Amino acid sequence: MDGLTAAEQRELASRMERKQLKEFMTMYSKLVQRCFDNCVNDFTTKSLISREEGCIMRCVDKYMKASSRLNERFQEQNAAMMQGGQLPGR
Repeated sequence: MDGLTAAEQRELASRMERKQLKEFMTMYSKLVQRCFDNCVNDFTTKSLISREEGCIMRCVDKYMKASSRLNERFQEQNAAMMQGGQLPGR
């Protein structure tokens, strides 16, 4: 952020925070929708049955582990590109 005024740096930081929040909320919404669609199918009671609860727990766990692993791989690949002096997409 060199070359930016203090006000520009604050504005950039604010925009980045809003973007990160939006991305998090999108990911959370997709997780909720996916696990609900895959796991909840008995609407005869107002509470989840044990099978649905277990399914949701496994779904969330699997989604979080996959997201974490993807993030790790992205960071590894990014570090390798930076070390090799390559630009992403080249």
